Amino acid sequence: MANVDVIVVGAGVAGLVTADRVRAAGRSVVVLEARDRVGGRTLTEVVPGVKDLSVDAGATWVAPDQQHVRTELARFGLETTPQAGPGDALASLRGKARRYTGAARALDPVTTADVGQAMMRFAAAAEHVDVVAPWRGDHATKYDAQTFESWIRRTCVTSKGRDYFRLLCEAVLATEPQNVSLLHMLFVARSGGGLSHLVTTGGGAQDARVVGGMQQLAQFLAAGLGRWVRLQEPVTTIMHDADGVSVHSESGATTAHRVVVTVPPALATSIEYLPGLPHDRTQLVQRMPHGSVVKCHAVYSRPFWHDFALSGEMTTDEGPGKVVFDTSPPGSGYGVLTVLVEGDDALRLGARGEARARTAVLRGLAEHLGPRAMDPLAFVSRDWTAEEWTRGCFGAQLPPGAWTQVGSALRVPVGRIHWAGAETAERWCGYVDGAVSSGERAAAEVLAALP
Repeated sequence: MANVDVIVVGAGVAGLVTADRVRAAGRSVVVLEARDRVGGRTLTEVVPGVKDLSVDAGATWVAPDQQHVRTELARFGLETTPQAGPGDALASLRGKARRYTGAARALDPVTTADVGQAMMRFAAAAEHVDVVAPWRGDHATKYDAQTFESWIRRTCVTSKGRDYFRLLCEAVLATEPQNVSLLHMLFVARSGGGLSHLVTTGGGAQDARVVGGMQQLAQFLAAGLGRWVRLQEPVTTIMHDADGVSVHSESGATTAHRVVVTVPPALATSIEYLPGLPHDRTQLVQRMPHGSVVKCHAVYSRPFWHDFALSGEMTTDEGPGKVVFDTSPPGSGYGVLTVLVEGDDALRLGARGEARARTAVLRGLAEHLGPRAMDPLAFVSRDWTAEEWTRGCFGAQLPPGAWTQVGSALRVPVGRIHWAGAETAERWCGYVDGAVSSGERAAAEVLAALP
C-alpha cells in the first residue's frame, strides 16, 4: 500500500508548486529535499556584519509578463520593486565605455546598425521555432546542426557586434555560444519573449525584484505543506513498476502511486532508476550541462555611483564580472552592486580562492566606478557550480544535435515517473516563472493519472 499519493523529489519552486497543487486537490503528497533548506536555485542570504540587509544569491528578477510567478507572489502578499533606477548605465566593449539611458544608445552607430540587422535575422529565425516542441519544424534540423557561435560569426559583420552577441549568450545562459546550438538559443529567446526582452531591465526579464528576496516564495509554499516537506533527504533510488513507485533515501523508502522529479537535469542523472530509463531520456539529461555562475554582492554604506549620475547597471566584455546591477534595497540607505560572473569566467574565478576572487571582482568595478569600489562594507559570493545539490546555474542548455535527436523526451512521463523543473517549461524556460508553470503542469498530469 502506498504511503502517499505523490512523492515530489526536490523542494525548489517547481517541486513545491507541484506539491501545493496536489495537496489543494485533496491528495496526499510528500516532498523529499537533499538540502537543509527549501528554494533550490532561489536563495536569500543575510549579509554578515551588515544590519538588516539580505541579498538574493540565486534567482532575483521578475518580468511584467511572467504571470505564473507574479500570481504566486501576489497570493502570498510579496511585493516587487523596480530594477531600473536613476542615472546612466555603462556599456564597455573592447575598452571603449559609453554612458546610455536606452539600449539603442549603448553602442556606437556602426555597431548599433550591425547588431540591429543581426537581431532582425535572429528574430525571424526564432519565429520558426515551436516552443512546445523545438525539435519539430522544417528548420529545426538546420538550426540544431550549428552552434550559436557559428551563427554569430556568419551574421555579424563587426567585431563589436560579435562581442555583443557573445555577451548576450553569457548573460542569458551563463555559457559561451560555442557550447550551445543555435536552435537552443532561439528556443530560449522565443520562450521568453525575444532576445532583447531577456536582457532588458524596465519592461524586460530584469524588470523588478522581490522585496525581501525571491526565496520567500518557496518558504511560503513550504510553510503550507508543513511536515510533508522533508529536508536533508537526498534521493538515491527510484523503483517503479505498474503498481507504484518506491523512492529511497538514507532514511528509508517511501511508496506512492506517482513520483515527480523536479531537480535539475545534472542531479537527476545521479538518481538510480530501477528499471532503467529509456535511452532517449538518459541521453537527453546527459546532454544538458548547466551554465557556470558566481553571483557576487558588494555592499557599500551608500550608492556612491549616484554621485556620477550612474545607475549602477553595467555591461562589459572584460571579466570577470561582465554584468552588474544596482540591487540596493529601497529605503535601506545601503548601496549594493550585484556582479554576475558567468561561463568560463566563473570557472576561472572559482579556482582562484576566495580572497583573490574578491579582489578581481572589485577591481573590475573600480575600473568604471573609481577607487571607492575597492572598499565595500561587505562582500559575499555564491559559486553555484560548486553547490553539491545544484551543480551550476542559471539552467541547463543543449548542444548541437540534442534537441532534434532526443529532445522529445524532455517532458514525457516514464511510467509513473513525471518530470518538472524550470528546464521543462515551454514559456520562460530556465526562469522562476517557468519553474512555477512546470509544477502546475506536472501536478495536473499526476492528478489526472491517480486512481
